[in-house]
Amino acid sequence: MTMGPAWEYDGYRPEEERLRESLCTLGNGYFATRGALPECTADEVHYPGTYAAGCYNRLTSEVAGRRVENEDMVNLPNWLPLRFRLAGGDWLTPDTAHVTEHHQILHLDPGLLERRTGYSLPGGGTLHVRQLRLVHLTDPHLAALRTEFTLEGPGVGLEAEAALDGRVTNSGVARYRDLDGRHLTRFHTGTAAPGTVWLRCRTRTSDVRFGLAHRLTADVPVSHANEAHRAVQLVRLTLLPGRTVTVDKTVALHTSRDPAIGDPLHAAVERVDAAPGFDELRETHATAWEQLWRRTALEVPGEAGSILRLHLFHVLQTLSPHTADLDVGVPARGLHGEAYRGHVFWDELFVLPYLNLHLPEVSRALLHYRHRRLDAARHAAHELGRRGALYPWQSGSDGREEAQQLHLNPRSGHWLPDHSHLQHHVGSAVAYNIWQYHEATGDTDFLHGEGAEMLLHIARFWADSATYDARLGRHRIRGVVGPDEYHDAYPGATAPGLDDNAYTNVTAAWVLARALELLNALPEPRRRELTESAGLEHDEPVRWEEVSRTLHIPFHDGVISQFEGYGDLAELDWDDYRKRYDDIRRLDRILEAEGDSVNRYKASKQADVLMLGYLFSPAELRALFGRLGYRLDEHAWTATVDHYLHRTSHGSTLSGLVHGWILARARRADAWAFVQESLRGDIADLQGGTTGEGIHLGAMAGTLDLVQRGLTGLETRGGVLSLDPVPLPELSSYGFPFRYHGHWGAHLRLRSGLLEVSVPASDRSPIGIRLWGQVITVVAGETARLVLPE
Repeated sequence: MTMGPAWEYDGYRPEEERLRESLCTLGNGYFATRGALPECTADEVHYPGTYAAGCYNRLTSEVAGRRVENEDMVNLPNWLPLRFRLAGGDWLTPDTAHVTEHHQILHLDPGLLERRTGYSLPGGGTLHVRQLRLVHLTDPHLAALRTEFTLEGPGVGLEAEAALDGRVTNSGVARYRDLDGRHLTRFHTGTAAPGTVWLRCRTRTSDVRFGLAHRLTADVPVSHANEAHRAVQLVRLTLLPGRTVTVDKTVALHTSRDPAIGDPLHAAVERVDAAPGFDELRETHATAWEQLWRRTALEVPGEAGSILRLHLFHVLQTLSPHTADLDVGVPARGLHGEAYRGHVFWDELFVLPYLNLHLPEVSRALLHYRHRRLDAARHAAHELGRRGALYPWQSGSDGREEAQQLHLNPRSGHWLPDHSHLQHHVGSAVAYNIWQYHEATGDTDFLHGEGAEMLLHIARFWADSATYDARLGRHRIRGVVGPDEYHDAYPGATAPGLDDNAYTNVTAAWVLARALELLNALPEPRRRELTESAGLEHDEPVRWEEVSRTLHIPFHDGVISQFEGYGDLAELDWDDYRKRYDDIRRLDRILEAEGDSVNRYKASKQADVLMLGYLFSPAELRALFGRLGYRLDEHAWTATVDHYLHRTSHGSTLSGLVHGWILARARRADAWAFVQESLRGDIADLQGGTTGEGIHLGAMAGTLDLVQRGLTGLETRGGVLSLDPVPLPELSSYGFPFRYHGHWGAHLRLRSGLLEVSVPASDRSPIGIRLWGQVITVVAGETARLVLPE
């Protein structure tokens, strides 16, 4: 693997194929296709998958005598197939024929995937196959594949077959394979204009209809051989030594969820007929990527910069400007695979802060996804006997809770209750993103409209969840699970849930304080509308104020406790477990297989308490604790960081990111190891085989934000850009464009102890920049240069 503006893999290695397919996925925010070889079908080595954002289907499966219901992001008909063989011979694949060379190159700047393979031919000679693939960034319904055949040796006849293949299932994740993965039904294939074939189908329960059409272009006649589940075209080519023969395949995809169409099949056929040739598609696609890079790209030198560009590439392929027109959330594993069933968790907490300053219209659309599911969240709260809105831990098409009731521990073979639905803190993540979006954009219409509705209902849920404890003289939130998913109950308890998870309580207090601030800031007519439509009682804001100041935060030994009673748990012999097991990231599964429980120990899967240092600057965190009546000085926070640093197994890709972010300020010498782990998490598949099932989108976006906000200390608060740069020697030079309060193309750069902020000429108001307590004003068309102290 080599890095740079291109991501390059050399040699054919079946054991790496799934990982390469994920990392070579191409997408445009509307749909994405894994980087599988077009001549290969799904098997133990290869997994071609195509996923359209927000397209789900729900099925019930029989597993080990249990009926299990799951909603999945659907694997769509495979548009890639293009296989080839010598006339009358066997189809050539790298698994069945001798390969003389194999290269895969992901060209990041123009958004192209290139492959070059040499096949030894039985009669002597070599067939060189070069392919270029794109998923179009200008027209989100188009994709194209160019295949070039070049012969070295005596002339031969070659047959090539291109297809749209509906014989697909959701089978890309081994542990889901006992579940029903047959999501598509009612297949029809046919031929349209000369050179065009089509396939249509629909999902079995959600009834989303799909239309695909493809056009094959070659210098020879094209014939059709459609089957029930495959729309097929054939060409017979004569290959002469040293002459290159080109076959282009252009594909269109539409779904019944698309706006401004009648029928998806009709739209796909029309679109592919009107599509220009490959060269023009490639040119317009490259131009769109160039524009998108200008708006979003970090400028970081060296290896870190190469990896960050790959991360940004995959974030933008999942959440592009086209996403702004869709009803979709942030899929935790991108559009790159089937892990987590394509569900939406809390990963937007790590994604939106980056997008806010580059593609705010996309952030707003992702918040609209949550607003459209506000009624479902209110229903979930009502089911618990509470007012307000409870957002689900896992969300899909309609916003109901999609988390499992049971999960299988592959180490022990035991089915275990899954209590992750008790992670009620998702609501705080939604509220945080609403606030961050407004601060970055100044979009008061959204904040006073849909944003206010969500924020008030989330605050209402927290106020209703808090119960008063007369002994403590404080309010408590009981029976929840925090971001550290290891601890879901007290040792030996019959009921799940923990009391006073510090992260949950502090963020709940923050939400309540912001909701009160917003209520006071709303224009009176809008405040009246909101309180009327929500049925807000006159005494509720009074209760919010009280709860926001009296929520209980547990401490032990001078550090913040992860939850009440955490200090009483046993210490784990970490050295012993590291000695006995190669990888202890999934310590919960290891202990359960030993007949033990992670609930007994001071052992975390990922950052929990320390997430507070990720969300809030040191000053804001001190103020939050002060509002709650606690003193959190630098010594107490540093001790808290150290305590959890030594008791975390990092079973989540987000954990190293959060630790790196915090240590950049708390203990700089140790920060880089965690930052590197975050950078390498997916490219080196540090979670052990998980990247092949889909990238970790939150962690990828989080590394970008680590530079944008973590190292700069950038905060968008009170209409001013606050900066508090932290010197990290390994990332001492960087720059990025940003969009702030209507200023397009502003730019921040740090190098050699000099911080520059330039604002392009426009009719917008000046930008105020706060640095170490001083505010300077940068007028449009000017650049501010600030010398940083050693």
